Amino acid sequence: MDIDGLDTVVRASGFTGVVVVRQAGAVVFNEAYGYATPRWQVPNTVDTRFDTASITKLFTSVAVLQQVGLDRLDLDASIHRYIDLSGTTISSAVSLRHLLTHTSGIADDADEDAGEVYADLFVDTPCYTIMETVDFLPQFAHKPALAKPGFQARYCNVSYVLAGLALERTVGEPYRSYATREIFERAGITEAGFFDRRDSVPRVAEGWDLVDGTWRSNIFSYPPIGSPDGGAHASAKDLLIFLDAVRNGQLLTPKLTEEFLTPQVARDEQVRFGFGLEFRRSTLYKEGSNAGVSALLTRYGNADVDAVVLSNAEGAAWPVMAELNRRFES
Repeated sequence: MDIDGLDTVVRASGFTGVVVVRQAGAVVFNEAYGYATPRWQVPNTVDTRFDTASITKLFTSVAVLQQVGLDRLDLDASIHRYIDLSGTTISSAVSLRHLLTHTSGIADDADEDAGEVYADLFVDTPCYTIMETVDFLPQFAHKPALAKPGFQARYCNVSYVLAGLALERTVGEPYRSYATREIFERAGITEAGFFDRRDSVPRVAEGWDLVDGTWRSNIFSYPPIGSPDGGAHASAKDLLIFLDAVRNGQLLTPKLTEEFLTPQVARDEQVRFGFGLEFRRSTLYKEGSNAGVSALLTRYGNADVDAVVLSNAEGAAWPVMAELNRRFES
């Protein structure tokens, strides 16, 4: 199944992973490439589950908005109402709205724009000690703020850590169990989940990157199991089911569904942030990237095209994304 030579373009890029394109509700491209693990050369399939990296933030945002719809969380209340942040540098003026739209002004755990490297966080703190949402707090909660809340739109991973903590305190259970039940299961997704990368789980791709000519596993690159800011595992089909469930109002009230699918703040002249989603012209999308991971979920509104690109190599998804943008974005 090829559409105007897309398979040729994907193969030429050296892509490893899965690409799915759906137009007017019908799947027109659904192909897998490369290996789920180069160590044993097990092929990826269209049903392989991948680390979705920051696409996970969409699940977190919907989970928080569900509690907003139940009047258990308030988008504009201080985050201090929901989490004990005494003794930290997190301003009491920071709200869930700020956190979900990347306008909180708080410092990220690794400020890549300032040259900080994510892997350096685990030099003194082993990545495998960070298993629960609260474990992330020491990595950023005492760093000086970068801006006043509401004054700057700047992507911040850990804003979703705080949003996830607020969710956990409100619902009285871990983020991962809530998201599995109230996001995946409610949407009709049966096989997505938060899988520990140290465990043997069928049909889950391992993350690898080519470093100095050698394939290297990402096992020590970040915490072994997903959290509110990244790391849920899903297949391409699962992400399309999630997108449909949101757009069809299965997960949120009509008002909050509309807000979730609407831009909230301008990041720059071209891109606007929503509650997790990003918007450019008629396109809405979410990208994700980490060591051994690159991912994209997007809807090209004017073309009535939905696309998912999931890869178990960092950066591999971007040439494919560029080709899809060239074909469908307007």
